Amino acid sequence: MPSLVLIRHGQSDWNLENRFTGWWDVDVTAKGAEEARAAGRLMAEKGLDFDTCFTSLQTRAIKTLNLALEEMQRLWLPVEKDWRLNERHYGGLTGLNKAETAAEYGDAQVHIWRRSFDVPPPPMAPGSAYDLSQDRRYAGIDVPATESLKDTIARVLPYWEGRIAPALRAGQRVLISAHGNSLRALVKHLSGIPDDEITTLEIPTGQPIVYQLDDSLAATDRYYLNER
Repeated sequence: MPSLVLIRHGQSDWNLENRFTGWWDVDVTAKGAEEARAAGRLMAEKGLDFDTCFTSLQTRAIKTLNLALEEMQRLWLPVEKDWRLNERHYGGLTGLNKAETAAEYGDAQVHIWRRSFDVPPPPMAPGSAYDLSQDRRYAGIDVPATESLKDTIARVLPYWEGRIAPALRAGQRVLISAHGNSLRALVKHLSGIPDDEITTLEIPTGQPIVYQLDDSLAATDRYYLNER
């Protein structure tokens, strides 16, 4: 059966500071780096191995993947990086402290921006300090001004169908290092989770999620590796 493991990046600097991050590129903390290494050790101890890896264009996911692979002595594995595995774009909320934002706009409004399926945050203002439209890694890409979870799913799933699913169908063992919302998109698809339930799914940092898939890539089992 095809073998797939998902891992959310280790704790980032802005996770620690309780700030909306989205597409802004921040590093992992010392704790986040250790989460990544621990994930690699756990995967090795459980006998997992991989043939190919996928990640986003964001440092926290790339570094998490590299640190995990280093612990597995698998830094030589091929890795494909793509913006479609990036975190959801938080628009005008990018860089704001979550508690301070709730105090300004109210808990109910911030909850809608964070957890609704199809309501995006306010768009990022032109000229924002967090505008990535001129970042070289996104050359030729129409960088969004904001995204809902629905918008994130709309870019993740074509990439899944075009690049990741074919690797699995070819019998390759796949590891994906990405972000809370891009991974929610994959979990929703693989596990058939309804729109109104996926928004409450929490994906912890640095915890490998193992999928058992049948030949049609339908999920037959999903579990956190540290629970088996």
